[in-house]
Amino acid sequence: MSSSVIEAQTPLRARYKASPPSATVTSQAFTGGFDLTDPFRSQVRPMGADAEAMVFGVHRSVGSPHALPCPGDLMCAALAACQDASIRMVADAMGITLRRLEVHVQGTLDVRGALGMQRDVPVGFQSLVCDIHLEAADGTPADQLEKLRLAAERCCVVAQTLQSPPLIQTRFHV
Repeated sequence: MSSSVIEAQTPLRARYKASPPSATVTSQAFTGGFDLTDPFRSQVRPMGADAEAMVFGVHRSVGSPHALPCPGDLMCAALAACQDASIRMVADAMGITLRRLEVHVQGTLDVRGALGMQRDVPVGFQSLVCDIHLEAADGTPADQLEKLRLAAERCCVVAQTLQSPPLIQTRFHV
């Protein structure tokens, strides 16, 4: 099934230009409804409360007995998926034929921060590395591939969010 990004986006761009507020979207995810006696795993519903649930766990490095994706894995997956989607869409819009695309994201952190063992150790990833392996059709000019790289980086919502993080508000409702 082939679909042109330009064809799909043209009416959207016109709508957003005529009505900028219509370009605002909200993403969401919910947890809950899982065994509260198990501190090492739960479930999350990306896209809202009615979406299919994904079971996740806590990383073994902080004591989990489970071999499930942890929130850090999900964050790496979100970055990899967004990089992949951005490259595919920009390549399509530029008329570049991709022969191969693989995105590998690796995040590194020191869990002593998350375990509260040492105040000077940050909680969270200290580095995220995205390795993108791309092969375009023979004869694709190098300058076009560079334009693809720059445009895809600029369009990747997850990477841009991580590079310029928004304020996160956490509200406890007891």
